[in-house]
Amino acid sequence: SRSAMDHQPKFFENLSGAGKAIAVLTSGGDAQGMNAAVRAVVRMGIYVNAKVYFIYEGYQGMVDGGDNIVEVSWESVSSILQVGGTVIGSARCKSFRTREGRLQAALNLVRRGITNLCVIGGDGSLTGANLFREEWSGLLEELAQKGKIDAEAVKKYAYLNIVGMVGSIDNDFCGTDMTIGTDSALHRIIEVVDAIMTTAQSHQRTFVLEVMGRHCGYLALVSALACGADWVFIPEYPPEEGWEDTMCVKLSENRARKKRLNIIIVAEGAIDCHNKPITSEKVKDLVVQRLGFDTRVTILGHVQRGGTPSAFDRILASRMGVEAVLALLEATPDTPACVVSLSGNQAVRLPLMECVQMTQEVQKAMDEGRFLEAVRLRGRSFENNLNTYKLLSNKRPDAELPKTNFNVAVLNVGAPAAGMNAAVRAAVRVGITEGHKIFAVIDGFEGFAKGKIKEISWGDVGGWTGQGGSILGTKRTLPAKYLEKIAEQMRTNNINALMVIGGFEAYLGLLELSAAREKYDEFCVPMVMVPATVSNNVPGSDFSIGADTALNTITDTCDRIKQSASGTKRRVFIIETMGGYCGYLANMGGLAAGADAAYIFEEQFDIRELQANVEHLTEKMKTSIQRGLVLRNENCNENYTTDFIYQLYSEEGKGVFDCRKNVLGHMQQGGAPSPFDRNFGTKISAKAMQWISKKLKETYRKGKVFANTDDSVCLLGMRRRNLVFQPVVELKSETDFVHRIPKEQWWLKLRPLMKILAKYKTSYDVSDSGQLEHVAMLPKEAETGAI
Repeated sequence: SRSAMDHQPKFFENLSGAGKAIAVLTSGGDAQGMNAAVRAVVRMGIYVNAKVYFIYEGYQGMVDGGDNIVEVSWESVSSILQVGGTVIGSARCKSFRTREGRLQAALNLVRRGITNLCVIGGDGSLTGANLFREEWSGLLEELAQKGKIDAEAVKKYAYLNIVGMVGSIDNDFCGTDMTIGTDSALHRIIEVVDAIMTTAQSHQRTFVLEVMGRHCGYLALVSALACGADWVFIPEYPPEEGWEDTMCVKLSENRARKKRLNIIIVAEGAIDCHNKPITSEKVKDLVVQRLGFDTRVTILGHVQRGGTPSAFDRILASRMGVEAVLALLEATPDTPACVVSLSGNQAVRLPLMECVQMTQEVQKAMDEGRFLEAVRLRGRSFENNLNTYKLLSNKRPDAELPKTNFNVAVLNVGAPAAGMNAAVRAAVRVGITEGHKIFAVIDGFEGFAKGKIKEISWGDVGGWTGQGGSILGTKRTLPAKYLEKIAEQMRTNNINALMVIGGFEAYLGLLELSAAREKYDEFCVPMVMVPATVSNNVPGSDFSIGADTALNTITDTCDRIKQSASGTKRRVFIIETMGGYCGYLANMGGLAAGADAAYIFEEQFDIRELQANVEHLTEKMKTSIQRGLVLRNENCNENYTTDFIYQLYSEEGKGVFDCRKNVLGHMQQGGAPSPFDRNFGTKISAKAMQWISKKLKETYRKGKVFANTDDSVCLLGMRRRNLVFQPVVELKSETDFVHRIPKEQWWLKLRPLMKILAKYKTSYDVSDSGQLEHVAMLPKEAETGAI
């Protein structure tokens, strides 16, 4: 986020919703996370003193009126954050497509004084909302002529403001990196694939999996990337003529390489280059007839829409819901209907119709057979996914590979983080494709010094994407005390470049190696670091591999604990999370789990604040929500320990609530990596290896590699909307080395969000939001807060 120096913060306190009425509805197919968005709209609306209404059953409820449009209170949305689907219902509505239907809907809204609509749905729902807005003044005049409303009402409610949020598991809406529900749907698919892989392994089977996506191949493509599928069929990128032969050759080659299973993923809308459908049954029959492999089809169907929303979707939907209310408060009759969405890691507003038109362009391009154009229109993140998949899934014959004679070593450093193995796999395969020999170092810098290093091949990393922890082994040891021995190993094995995947220790390690260049020529080679740590405390990157998996573990656990607390009534849980001094997990976990407070090191707190939190919970126990959840980062304060806070709450809450505590511990480092971490790890690591190739070419002189400039030791990080290579030396000024955290952290901006949603008065800096952008202007490089 921008530093405080280059803008005067603009706070929303002066944006009042007094006298305004906001209605929220969900429409079209349901998606996990819709409830989180509904909850955020309701609470933010009430927070700014607006009246907030539910419209049940989508547009149908708007047309039917009556009990379908109800004013709601703060408590109406408690306990819905962790529920999948939409609690206010969604329906396909024929009558809203007619002018009569819309006339009736307008009447129902005007009677309640509602002129602000927040619509959560797909492109059909949003197009409908826009039409409604354009007709609004005409509809009111017609109602006045029919004597159903008076002239005063026509004047008072002259304008309808509309803000959309895209809830769709397909991620098929242009202009948004991630739609609400996509990440959760990927979770469901990956859970199934991981389960199927174990049974396929036992029987040497081929599985054909059909996933949703009638017009958009996003789910198929990303899940194929995340599980290392052998083949994927998507509507935007049909296979070339003769694909049947190519696919069968590839499957049998994989079997010959001792791979016991094959996974083929088919999007339900998959087509060939003549626009003829490719069905999962057709693929199965083909494999059985040509290869005689034991083949099974699994159609995932509505499983993908179900289940609880992932942490990513809850945070995304909560951020968007708050942004939607701000957009409604700031809307004027002249601003176009907008969609709030996320680009990279930043909330943006886009004109609704520009997004819809672009989305329709993709479909048109596909219908007319302009497939490359369709992929380009889907946006950069889609294109990157496709290119990365093509790069990693097809091994070119050895004869076709370039030979560079460079040796690149890959190692893991620091604590284990889910997704490290996916990063290693991508590095190895991209490196081999680029013509290098790749060496795997076992047990970090310590193993390096002891000579635990071996060449690793394409097949060695098969099936690694779904494995948690670190297969290579990882240690926190820093290189400084082994410099001599590491230099010797680099000489012996003729290592020309280093790729380090790890956390804060990896960053310190690279700083030490670059400082040692004066003494040892061996370290004058390109080195790159890919951030991987559950704590997300590496300078130079908004995200690190493993943090999303840990966040999901925390969120799942908090859901269970909340359930136990609601059963007992009047109970407050205090939960300690990992993160060292970095409050990312506690803060974001609090946002995703609906916590009442999250104590972190970055925001100092004193006894008065603890007192205020206890009083806040005491008030809460008088309402219908009789449970509390408090998160505490392990190092947030050396004296206010988890035990201290537990004892304080127990004493102060006597007779009102009782207290329990829970330390989550190392379960946060384990588990299978989430789809986000698999993909982020795969894409960022592939990009890092391509950088190494480029640097090797640049620094190769007179038969040897010599790189001693600062820009040959880099950290590859995700910054706002882009992936950037930053010299580690330049990151020193951004680092607090004592507490091992970056001096500025973007997620602190989201802290007030959690407080608002937990009913605290706070100030929220909205300087970053509010500018309406245009779709075409969105940087196509936006590498995504999405995956």
